[in-house]
Amino acid sequence: MATTNEYIQYVCDQIKGIGEIRYKKMFGEYMIYINEKPVVIVCDNTAFVKKLESIEPVMQNAQVGYPYKGAKEHYILDIDNSDFCKSIVTQIEKQTPLPKPRKKK
Repeated sequence: MATTNEYIQYVCDQIKGIGEIRYKKMFGEYMIYINEKPVVIVCDNTAFVKKLESIEPVMQNAQVGYPYKGAKEHYILDIDNSDFCKSIVTQIEKQTPLPKPRKKK
């Protein structure tokens, strides 16, 4: 089941106000960028974030899953809890480097 437009919009609305938010459709699912940094993967109407040591204490009771076949295990965000999601996404954004620019062929 692919992510619906309504769900991706809902996720973006829940984390609104923490920076510049945009999303990009990739392989039939979505990547959400905060300040041009890839932070949230949305697959099958589920929001996933990387398992980082800095968020482990507050995410220890969170569900985990795999956003796609072959992916590492990620935390599943309780996207209905807007304040909590903003806190987690803000921490991840601070630790995530900007993607390296692609070289033109």
